[in-house]
Amino acid sequence: MTDSAAGLRETFVQLADTLVDDFDLIEFLDTLTFRCVELLGVCTAGLLLADPRGTLTMVAASDEQTRLLELFQLQNSEGPCLDCYRHAEPVVCPDLVRARGRWPKFAREAQDSGFRSVYALPMRLREEVIGALNLFGTRPALLDDDGLRLGQALADVATIGILHHRLLQRQEIVTAQLQTALNSRVIIEQAKGVLAERLLVSVDDAFGVLRAHARSNNLKILVVANGILDRTMDIPG
Repeated sequence: MTDSAAGLRETFVQLADTLVDDFDLIEFLDTLTFRCVELLGVCTAGLLLADPRGTLTMVAASDEQTRLLELFQLQNSEGPCLDCYRHAEPVVCPDLVRARGRWPKFAREAQDSGFRSVYALPMRLREEVIGALNLFGTRPALLDDDGLRLGQALADVATIGILHHRLLQRQEIVTAQLQTALNSRVIIEQAKGVLAERLLVSVDDAFGVLRAHARSNNLKILVVANGILDRTMDIPG
């Protein structure tokens, strides 16, 4: 296996592995940008991701110059990465000199930074678009069709990894919320039993007393239940 083939395989393995316990999203995104530079032969790479409201944020760049250029796009609401995200389609600009009519501010800033070509690829899975990947070159027509397909494949695998990680996080949140609810229910049931014994009433009546006390004092039932169990709250019958 050639070094390039081995590097490509290693990259796809890295971008697909988001199940490790110490998964770090920022490190993952940095890896994507650096690997794009290595495998595609581009000069630099940058990545914008959308927050839950759909606002793009600069999250990774292979160097400081690219980071500043990505921020320039966001500040001026103009550039290939923004168009790519809005339309969920690749934006190919083999020569920035010819793009001054399309992105006058961005094209000028990019050329002043030494770039002559840029390619923006959507971070997309079916209908869900989470961001865009920018690839910059110091000469025109840097990427051919094969290079663009490989760049999109890297973006696609990374997108799947990010969405999978988000899904696992949501599942963990739901599981934690469910466990909290179950723990609360156990405490309330114990408090009902204690209160029933203390007041010499049925468990149902004890729950009625517990709930009425919570409402009349603007407290949560769980707070009252804990007060009953640790004997810090006196509830008259």
